[in-house]
Amino acid sequence: MPRLAELSGNLSAMHPAALSDEALLDACRETRTKRGGPGGQHRNKTETAVVLVHVPTGIAAEASERRSQHENRGVALKRLRLRLALEHRSKSKPSAPSALWRSRSRGQRLVISVDHVDYPALVAEALDHLQAAGADASAVAESLRVSTTQLVRLFQKSPAAWVAFNSLRAACGLLPLK
Repeated sequence: MPRLAELSGNLSAMHPAALSDEALLDACRETRTKRGGPGGQHRNKTETAVVLVHVPTGIAAEASERRSQHENRGVALKRLRLRLALEHRSKSKPSAPSALWRSRSRGQRLVISVDHVDYPALVAEALDHLQAAGADASAVAESLRVSTTQLVRLFQKSPAAWVAFNSLRAACGLLPLK
């Protein structure tokens, strides 16, 4: 089933973190390998570890903690989606909030769980806006039609997203938020 972001826009202009699982996997090179650790003979003798490399960007993620290759693929895909959101910036200048962003906002509140599949796409969109605005969170929150508190809380939900947010602020000469 296509995600809301794909229904409302050009796939080639979309951030990779906003792609459906199928479209993202199509853009990846997948390798399977063995990894040691707990899990017994089954884990050590079969190729259950999955490494995904997003070919256009070279960003990679892997998972090996499950005994099932299928489960590891899902975990690796989730990790790849977040890494893409944090490390890959869109080349085009962002304008209005995307349909996905508008679907997740209620008034000035942003309704999303860190475990939701759309979380990385929202983080990517917010980081693209922040980079274009010199990390001015208030201006970005206004342009995305949410409160500044809601925008900051979006990043606070994930330690990696919080580090990326404060790194962008530091790169723009601003002090990190606590």
